[in-house]
Amino acid sequence: QVQLVESGGGLVQAGGSLRLSCAPSGRTKRSYAMGWFRQAPGKEREFVGAITWSGDTTYYADSVKGRFTISRDNAKNTVYLQMNSLNAEDTAVYYCAAGGAISSTGNYYPAYWGQGTQVTVSS
Repeated sequence: QVQLVESGGGLVQAGGSLRLSCAPSGRTKRSYAMGWFRQAPGKEREFVGAITWSGDTTYYADSVKGRFTISRDNAKNTVYLQMNSLNAEDTAVYYCAAGGAISSTGNYYPAYWGQGTQVTVSS
């Protein structure tokens, strides 16, 4: 079983930045694709970004392109989501995801999910 532990969420003012981190534990392997999803109140969970296991390819939702950057440090077995220019629409619970597959068109279908970390952007 793989557990994903997220950290870095919190309250930030509009225009500010946050960095989320996610580290798998348990029966893990470094060759996982990893990514982030988010769910705002009253809305369905949506894709934010994903990164291949090698880190050489990233995918983003149109709503975060140019503002969010996903990266990974395989030596630390950790994936990051750097979020800049945050606005109220980014308020959501952010979920780390791992494993599964990323399609050639950038659709990500994870096998494992974290518990989520709250990000709140005040306007």
